[in-house]
This record gives sequence, C-alpha cells and structure tokens, in this order.
Amino acid sequence: MQGLMQDWPLLCHRIIDHAAIQHAERPVVSRSVEGPIHTTNYAEIRRRALKVAQRLERDGIGLGDRVATLAWNTWRHIEAWYGICGIGAIYHTVNPRLFPEQIVWIVNHAGDRVMLTDLTFVPLLEKLADKLPTIERYVVLTDAAHMPMTTLKNAVAYEDWIGEADGDFAWKSFDENTACGMCYTSGTTGNPKGVLYSHRSNVLHAFMASLPDAKGICARDVVLPVVPLFHANCWSLTFSTPLTGAALVLPGPKLDGSSVYELLDKYKVTFTAGVPTVWLMLLQELEKTGQKLPYLKRIVIGGSASPRAMTQAFQDRYGVEVIHAWGMTEMSPLGSLCTIKPDYADLEGEAKLDLQQKQGHPPFGVEMKITDDSGRKLPWDGKTFGRLKVRGPAVARRYYKDDTEILDEEGFFDTGDVATMDRYGYMQITDRSKDVIKSGGEWISSIDLENLAVGHPKVAEAAVIGVRHPKWDERPLLVIVLKKDQKASKDEILNFMQGKIAKWWMPDDVAFVDEIPHTATGKIQKTTLREQFKDYRLPTAAA
Repeated sequence: MQGLMQDWPLLCHRIIDHAAIQHAERPVVSRSVEGPIHTTNYAEIRRRALKVAQRLERDGIGLGDRVATLAWNTWRHIEAWYGICGIGAIYHTVNPRLFPEQIVWIVNHAGDRVMLTDLTFVPLLEKLADKLPTIERYVVLTDAAHMPMTTLKNAVAYEDWIGEADGDFAWKSFDENTACGMCYTSGTTGNPKGVLYSHRSNVLHAFMASLPDAKGICARDVVLPVVPLFHANCWSLTFSTPLTGAALVLPGPKLDGSSVYELLDKYKVTFTAGVPTVWLMLLQELEKTGQKLPYLKRIVIGGSASPRAMTQAFQDRYGVEVIHAWGMTEMSPLGSLCTIKPDYADLEGEAKLDLQQKQGHPPFGVEMKITDDSGRKLPWDGKTFGRLKVRGPAVARRYYKDDTEILDEEGFFDTGDVATMDRYGYMQITDRSKDVIKSGGEWISSIDLENLAVGHPKVAEAAVIGVRHPKWDERPLLVIVLKKDQKASKDEILNFMQGKIAKWWMPDDVAFVDEIPHTATGKIQKTTLREQFKDYRLPTAAA
C-alpha cells in the first residue's frame, strides 16, 4: 500500500520560488566585477531568473542541454543557476583556476552549448574559443556600458540578453531525478571526472546542509559564501541560503583579507564558509589592523584540514565558532561537519580543540563505513585507520560518460580517504589513500604531521610526503614554507614537534621551500611534490 500524499517533485527552482514568496525582501548583496556594491532581493532574483530561463529557451536550450558558467559569486551568477535549472537544462560550473587545457577538456567533454562568463575571463576564453566547438554563444555577465569589444562567438551583454525577455514564463515540469548541475573533480591525476547532480539530490542536500547540527542556517542569518560557486555547488549555500531565507552577501572576485573583512563588518555577516587559505589572509588582516569580528557567529572551514592554530585563533581571539567540515565533489559536497554532540558537550580548552581537529559526524542522508583493503569493516574506536566509504541520496553512483563501476557491493563509494571513526560517529581524515606514508608496515598520517608543523609560529604552510627508505620502505619528509621574513632551522622545527606525536612518526628530515604547489581547488599537490623530491636522500638512509 502506498501513501496518499501529493506528488510534489523536489525541483531546485522551487527553492527560489519559496524564497521569493516567504523571504521576498531579504537582501542579496554582491561586490560586482565592475566594482560597485549591488543590492537586490530574492523576489527580484526569481523575476530575473525567469527571464534567463525564457531567453535560454528562445536560444534553443532545453531539457538536458549543458550551459557553462565561468564566473565569480555574484547575483547574476545566482540568477543564471536558477534560470538554467528552471527549464531542465544543466548548469556546468567551470573552475577558472584549472589549467587552460583542462578547461578545454571539460567544456568539450560536457558538450556545453552556451558559456556565461564574467568580464575577468573574457581574455582567457578568447584564447581558447577556437578549441571549444560546441559553444554556440557567449553571454558576458555585465551591462552594455561595460561590455568589451570581443572576438567571442555571438557575444552579448547579459543585461541586453535578458532584456529581450519579458519574464512572462513558467518553470518547466519534469521528474525530480532529472539532471540539474555538473561539476568536474579537480583532476590531480588524469583527466577531471564529471559529477552530475539531480534536482532531487540538490534539494535533499540543501535540507541536510541546513540542519542545526550541520550549518544551522536560519532566516535570521546573514550568509557570506566565500567558497566559490564553482567549488562543488558552493557547498550548497546557493540552495540552502534561499531555502532558509537567510540574507546573502556575495564577494565577487575579491577574496583578499581586507575585502572579505569589509563585507563581514559592513553587512553584519553571521555565517561564512571557505577554505583555510582565505581565512589565513583574514586572520593576517585582523592581526595587522587590530579589527574584531563583532557580528560573525560561525565559520565553516573545509576543502582541506583546518589547522589547529586557526581554529583556536577564531574561537579564542574573536569569539567565532569554527565548524570543521569535509566533503567531496562526488557528495554534492558535504559529508560531515564537526558540531558538538551531547557526548562531548563538557569538553573545554585543548580537549575541545582535539575534537575539532576531526572532520565531524555526518548529517542524516550520509552513511559511512571504514574498511581494510579487502573490504572488511573496521571498528569505530577512534584509532583504527581504514578506507572511508560513503553512500546517500546526494552521493554519485557513476561519473558522466563513464560506465566504470565506482560503488562496492553494498552501494558505498570509496572516497579515496583514509580515516578513523570514533564510538560517537566522529570521523577524522588521516590521509588520502595515495598519500598515507607506509613505514615498516605501519601507517603514518601526513595530515597530522602537517597540522602539527603549521602550529609553529614561524611556519606558513607545511606538507608531508613519503620518501623511499632502504629499511622502512617509506619515511616522512616535512616540506616547509616559512612566514615572510622568518628564519628557522630543521632542529627548531623538529624540536617543536617532539613529544607531541609518536617517536616513530617524527619526520626524518625537513626541506625548506619558497612555495608548495596547489591544485586548482587549493589543495596541496602531492603528486608534484613527490616528483620534485623523487631523488631526495634522507639522512637516515645512509648505509
């Protein structure tokens, strides 16, 4: 027997409908690419999104067609997303930080028909356009006054383009499992892989992300997504913020400490999210100027591990709760958030910081397990390392145009991470499976060593890789970037780490470099580091 409830498909454009009805005048503030601050609201976002949908349909774009966006976080980008979704087309966010040849590859692999781009990226696209044969038209997200002369095919200013639509248009109806969005993995090895989100997965993920023990966003919040829209659905903030009716502040192209602080302070932002590199710049700005964060209540840090010193600085100096988060493009992307369960509510000081180093517990809709290499489930004792595997309604079951099986016999996806789980369901990433250091048959966590090293007051960034060793197979090499104008010796760094980790985990050597290579999403590129140090001889390897 089936239930007798209404059939109400979970479609993304219902989110902006709700926001426009229930939270019509809640502000959406953007730092525009052209420079000035622009203010609108959810009702106007919806009205213009309908024009986008109408104009796309007039251009022959419909169900299943891919529309690329190469753009910053602005109101126009948000409008475009909802307009694309509303006709059953698929938004494809292109990461401008990828290498040009990777951009060419993913646009062609996706088969994008229209490219919406910010002014910033017009010169880049002009160089690549002859390699993008599927693109029929370029829409530049600006007005006629700022529209540049360009060689891009059928180029038009966004405001002129939607100005040809009157907005008298109705969203299309289709099954909630219809494809909605596309994002490619950063592709640290091989070509990037396409992850294809559905309307259903995005809507359910937005609910999951908004839960009190996840991000806890509500209508009284003012949200600043520093994480870009092209980073895995902007960590759901493009959907969860209008779903809850929170006000939205968008940073545009300026992500430096001073510009981010200006928005946090001027618009009384209560919630923000982004990767550690952005928050490092903000903390440096605050230290330099002596400014405070009187309005900010919560900050989600993800993309890579949040350094302990960063968590401590935000909480102790500025009174801002830090929520350490983890996820993947394949998970839409949220997998876990480190909010405090009652079991740990009494923790304070260093013990609480110990807990906050973990990536946290999954919200409803994400199931986790850890296994050994043969697939055998491992205990949740907070100590045993294993392969982290996940499943849920917003987790990928296959990559775009790829029939390779990526799920195990129970339907779990192998994340490629190595993690522990404790008795209360808190997960902690100890490494990527390809980065874990295997020394004498035991595993050493490069992430734990990196977090410890970054706690040294002279260290700006740290990376740990395994280097060949004749006796132990691999031993850890610590690669360090010092803060500007600082000097430190190998012994000074190792002495700082002494006693804080198991003796056999201690790095065998320290290499000081000017820069550590990163992927397009800001993660340390360890494949490049391993190549750079492939012939490195550890002092402990001497005969």
